[in-house]
Amino acid sequence: MDQMFRVLGFWTLVISLMFLAGQMYIPAILFIVQTILFIAFGYMKFTEKTYMYLFGGYMFVSFCGMVWYSTFMMH
Repeated sequence: MDQMFRVLGFWTLVISLMFLAGQMYIPAILFIVQTILFIAFGYMKFTEKTYMYLFGGYMFVSFCGMVWYSTFMMH
């Protein structure tokens, strides 16, 4: 499971580099922060249950953020 967090870190790094190539700096910074967190969590050797809770918390926060942004910021 720790390897999957490193894989997530790799893909968020790829996405952040694509944002940088498109000169979209704010989303690039957000994805670089996610990359750092995923790779750091990948090397912490938590139990599989802890990794599932971390991923569930990440999904909850990202979905709430996406719903908030699409509801209140995109008028």
